[in-house]
Amino acid sequence: MHKPRIPLVAQILIGLVAGIALGAILNHFPDASPWLISNILQPAGDLFIKLMKMIVIPIVFCCMVVGIAGQGDTKALGRMGVKTLLYFFCITTSAIIFGLVLGNLMQPGAGTDLHNLHAAEVSLPAGGGHQGVAGLILGIVPDNIVDAMAKGSLLPVLFFAVMFGLGLSGLPKERKDPVLAVFRGMSDAMFRVTSIVMAYSPIGVFGMISVTVANFGFSSLLPLAKLILVTYIALFLFATIVLGSVARMAGIPFFGLIRHIKDELVLAFSSASSTAVMPQLMAKLEKFGAPRELVSFVVPVGYSFNLDGASIFLGIGTLFVAQLYGIDLTLGQQAVLVVTMVLTSKGAAGVPGFMFVILSATLASAGLPLEGIAFIAGIYRIMDMGTTTLNVLGNALAPLVIAKWQGKPAPSPTTKASLGEAVAHNE
Repeated sequence: MHKPRIPLVAQILIGLVAGIALGAILNHFPDASPWLISNILQPAGDLFIKLMKMIVIPIVFCCMVVGIAGQGDTKALGRMGVKTLLYFFCITTSAIIFGLVLGNLMQPGAGTDLHNLHAAEVSLPAGGGHQGVAGLILGIVPDNIVDAMAKGSLLPVLFFAVMFGLGLSGLPKERKDPVLAVFRGMSDAMFRVTSIVMAYSPIGVFGMISVTVANFGFSSLLPLAKLILVTYIALFLFATIVLGSVARMAGIPFFGLIRHIKDELVLAFSSASSTAVMPQLMAKLEKFGAPRELVSFVVPVGYSFNLDGASIFLGIGTLFVAQLYGIDLTLGQQAVLVVTMVLTSKGAAGVPGFMFVILSATLASAGLPLEGIAFIAGIYRIMDMGTTTLNVLGNALAPLVIAKWQGKPAPSPTTKASLGEAVAHNE
């Protein structure tokens, strides 16, 4: 007789709650916490992120090659690519405007006393050097694909995978099929590796959240509570109104999709890293009914071009800094900001902390004080958990919408339920 297993989502939630409790205790005993944090908790969290980064690039590369070379019809692939980028452009532009509108209405920075804020040091990750369309294009094309893979640079890897897949699809069938079979086998093997890594996720979440709570403490949230509240209200409203409406128009059971990927949403919220859930998200979407070739193409591209939560926070964060320093931005200036944000948000990495690169570029273009980022940095992890979750939800919906746009039937609630039961059984 088998003992009943605790579902993964429940394990992650237990790790999250236990981590918050331990972090709160350590925050009250600062003298005792440094050794425990630096030697046990921080390494436990870092190990999980490293494990997920280890498998993301191989999965993305193999899936992209299989999706492109296996499709065969390059014209259909081109149409799919154009529709995908157009959809991403519309959704992220809507998210930026949504964030600016709520930022203007709810005024997250108005009335905040600068003297009550704690400024944190901000270390900007490497890779935010290129700006504008030309810089984005140059950043996509890799000098050395092996170096790009080693650095985990998703956009250059995607570009090379597309080129390789197109080259492979042009070969005669007898030469193409053996290579394609190898990549399919590698992809399936990496998904098995993902299931092994996911068994460690509750411990990783426990370590990451306990370090976060131990470092900032709940008292540091109070001066910026309004910013946190406005951000989460915006994320919730965008998910239910905008994404929900898109799903309804495409005939997709939106709340059924949320239930189907609940494990991935909880993990994304706990880890504040969308990269940590990409492999299993792709597998879940296939089980939900999305065609493999669409999932293999749309989801990895979406991780660089369809960051809904991050786009919303760009608008809110920029207005927060402006309001904090008493600077009024006209509608014309904010319209220019929308264009700037659309460009700077493309190619952002799905890892914690990269938002500061994009936000700094946006503030600089608007002539706003970059010092404002330091006030957000101390509590950004709290908001990053929400924005990352919306990023994942948006990228889960995207291939289903593109599939409907391509003329493929949307998954029915009946299909969804049976697939969900199969997934639960396998887990």
